[in-house]
Amino acid sequence: MSTAFSSAGSVVVVGDALIDEIHDHAGVRELVGGAALNVAVGLRRLGVPTTLIAMVGDDEAGDHIREYLRDHDVALVSSPSPHGSSRAIVQRSASGEPEYVFNEAAKRRSIRYSAEARQAISEAGLVAISCFPFDVPAEVEAFAAALDGARLAIDPNPRAGMLSDRDEFVRGFESLAARAEIVKVGTDDAALLYDGDLDALRARLRGLGVGAVLATAGVDGAIIEADAGIVAAPISTLPGPVVDTVGAGDSTLAAVVAGLVGSAPRTTDEWDALLRRAMDIAAATCRAEGGLLRTPESLAEAERGVYGS
Repeated sequence: MSTAFSSAGSVVVVGDALIDEIHDHAGVRELVGGAALNVAVGLRRLGVPTTLIAMVGDDEAGDHIREYLRDHDVALVSSPSPHGSSRAIVQRSASGEPEYVFNEAAKRRSIRYSAEARQAISEAGLVAISCFPFDVPAEVEAFAAALDGARLAIDPNPRAGMLSDRDEFVRGFESLAARAEIVKVGTDDAALLYDGDLDALRARLRGLGVGAVLATAGVDGAIIEADAGIVAAPISTLPGPVVDTVGAGDSTLAAVVAGLVGSAPRTTDEWDALLRRAMDIAAATCRAEGGLLRTPESLAEAERGVYGS
């Protein structure tokens, strides 16, 4: 178990860490992934000291996850995983979007908050949570107790293959969202949890008292609605083809959270600059396979033969 970072300039990410087993025309290969893990690694690549609290098994897959986090200098506070490490079998649909089948460990994910985990949370500048079992009341209660008064960012990130009770998930998510500084939602979240209307979901969350809502809509770009006003940005155009969109949402969240660690933007100009930078990072991430965050600068370095990722 790694030693957690501890400073007001750090972030703790809570959620999933798993192995993506990818099946496509190129064959079968494995990548370390998970939404929360991608966010944690993305934040670290953006220069933010980061700790991940996640369930990781004592098995070969867990060893790969731990090694990957060490390679990216992300501290891990692992929670016991009696069913081994989580795994997702990923296949591409006819439209090119990934489809996931999760193993038992992923479906029965659970997080326990050790003294080390609670200390990391209490000392962090911000806590982000993604792909969490909001439909299990005991998990929501345990997280809320560990969170205490920490600043909070949420991405509900429900997965159909993990979701056991939609109504309970919404209740658990909204009970925490009401105290969040920012909540990220997307078109998939709106379709799976609500009636599919992303604008209505954004308004609902603001009505609950959410400080700011980041709404992502794929090719239609993204919107941030905050007390300062509403800003929108299209997807960014960068050189090279889009290779994989799997990391777009996680990299967007990481980029926005990185901009909130010190303090939230206060003006629409500041929110606009943060959102446009996040769109640039999401576009760069989509130029390579997997969920590892890239920046436009790292792509330029790669073209010159400098591979930092």
